[in-house]
Amino acid sequence: MKIGLVVGSLRKESWNKKVAEVVKGLFPEDCEVDFIEIKNLPLYNQEFDEIPPESFVNLRKEVRGKDGFIFFTPEYNRSYAPAIKNALDVASRDPEGNPWAGKTAAVFSSSPGSMGGMAANLALRQVFVNLDLITMQQPEVYLANIDKAFEGGYVSERTNKLLQKAVNQFVQLTRKHI
Repeated sequence: MKIGLVVGSLRKESWNKKVAEVVKGLFPEDCEVDFIEIKNLPLYNQEFDEIPPESFVNLRKEVRGKDGFIFFTPEYNRSYAPAIKNALDVASRDPEGNPWAGKTAAVFSSSPGSMGGMAANLALRQVFVNLDLITMQQPEVYLANIDKAFEGGYVSERTNKLLQKAVNQFVQLTRKHI
């Protein structure tokens, strides 16, 4: 099983990136888990449909090669990270067809605020419907006060348990669909 991790925050010390790094280590050994880098993608422009930049071609190839995806998003103005929207749009316009279609996806949102990025999480799930991604419904992962969830550089036991439960469910869902 090949899983792609997509981090929407481009900030060097991103909480979502830290969560994604923890999550990567929670998968079973038989899963190949890689980050899909999206920070250097030019903004999608329909003019690129005829002659796409190399970064578009590479992203589309990477998405085609995965069985499922976990998206890690902060909340910006009650929605998800624009870098994720750009990556979704770029890949979905692949001349070979939408490489997201029929694959599994989950959203893990986190925020230093008290809502844990819930609005961003739900908004991103809406886009998944149009892209034909099979979305993990439970457990929902909204990590509130994420800046307090890391103790001495490590995620708290409580947060780790939630993340492990979510990863286990995602693996089960993905195995069911490949």
